[in-house]
Amino acid sequence: MFTLIKVVVSALLIGFITWLARLFPTYGGYIAALPLVSLLSLVWLYVQGETHNELSQFITSVLLGFPATALMLFIVLQLIKSSTPIFVCLLVGIAGWAVWLGIQTFVLNKFI
Repeated sequence: MFTLIKVVVSALLIGFITWLARLFPTYGGYIAALPLVSLLSLVWLYVQGETHNELSQFITSVLLGFPATALMLFIVLQLIKSSTPIFVCLLVGIAGWAVWLGIQTFVLNKFI
């Protein structure tokens, strides 16, 4: 039952943001830029009784993933500006994200 509640609340939030973005693209973008998935995940983990240590590890991983996410969004933006089809933009952006995350993980494991 809890899983169903999580799915419904998450879907309603995504639906609201999409609706808002259609009416006000700038405000929709600002709200979408919030780390909603991270925040929702953090809330659900907390509600499920995860320890502060586990929540801290989760947030640390989210922060470590931020540079790759920023790169992905930059790639998608540049491709959209050049009129590249949206699915190509997303695929190339995700590929850039994966490559950057792989390099970052290698460097962090090697030197830190």
